[in-house]
Amino acid sequence: MMKTQHDIIKQGYDALINSLGVADTIRFIQYFSPGKGDYTKERHQWLDEKTLVDVLEEIKELPSEDTNQYDEIIE
Repeated sequence: MMKTQHDIIKQGYDALINSLGVADTIRFIQYFSPGKGDYTKERHQWLDEKTLVDVLEEIKELPSEDTNQYDEIIE
């Protein structure tokens, strides 16, 4: 029998609680938000105007990766 969306969500929460405990599960969930807007529509508004070369140039201009960016999540 196929699980309902409710069943899957409950099973996910149960797995998190069993693994992390209640307090850390709440902390984990607080890092995520559903967002808003229409990502696909908004993406096309800026991406359709760029070439692959433009995107690659912008990637090269990004600062070096911060290897400590997830420390507060892990601690």
